[in-house]
Order: sequence, then C-alpha cells, then structure tokens
Amino acid sequence: MAIRHVEPYSDEWLQQPVCYVRRVVDVLGPEAADWWEGPCDPRDATVLLADGSALVWDEESGWRFGHFVAGGRGRHTELSGVRYLGGGLLPRPERVPQALGDARAGVGASTAFRPCYRSHRNCRDGFDVALDFYVRFVEA
Repeated sequence: MAIRHVEPYSDEWLQQPVCYVRRVVDVLGPEAADWWEGPCDPRDATVLLADGSALVWDEESGWRFGHFVAGGRGRHTELSGVRYLGGGLLPRPERVPQALGDARAGVGASTAFRPCYRSHRNCRDGFDVALDFYVRFVEA
C-alpha cells in the first residue's frame, strides 16, 4: 500500500482533522453539546461540553480541557484552567473520555504544562498520514 501525503494548505489538508474530531464527538455522546473547526496554523477544533467546559484539539499539543471563555467557528478558542489530556496528538477516540475524566480530576497523564509534540510548520513530517487513517475510517 502506497503512503499518500496530502498537499499542505489544500482544502483536503484543512479538512483532515474533522474526521478524527467527529469520532471523538461520537464517543463523547450527549456530553458533547456542540463542536466546530478553528483556524489553521495550527489546525484546531473545539468541542463544547454540556457543562460549559470545552475540549480543544490542535495539531501541536493534542487535547486540552478547560472552562470555555471565548471562541467560535473559525477562531481559536480561549480556555481558563487548562489541563492537557496527554496521550499524544491522536489518542484513540475511545480513550478521550477517560483522559477527560482524569483531566477534570487533575490526575493521570493530564498536566497544566503544554506539551509540544510537533510544529504545525512541519507539513511533511507524516502527521497527515496519521490523520488520513480517520478519513479512511469514516469513508469505510
């Protein structure tokens, strides 16, 4: 099977995280009240939770949790009391609810310190291949 890289900043590239985030939203179920895509540089997405808090994913530091302060479609989200969930950039969607619970409790792999797994400027580092798995998963 050939590895397929997506051209950076193409429409397809900009949409790649959507399939992954949708899977996480599906796993969260009714706890996810709404979600939207943010801008790029880095690409991110926000999941507004039913209790008024939010989860934000970005392509540099993965998932973070906090109290929703401001944000919206096409804008970076501002949170207070941030905890990073840990587990890398793309933890399996099924693992996100437990990681969220740990972040709420301040235990487990969660941390207040921002991890930096990669830079969004490294467009050809293979991260698009990992995201493409979720695109293919949804299409199957």
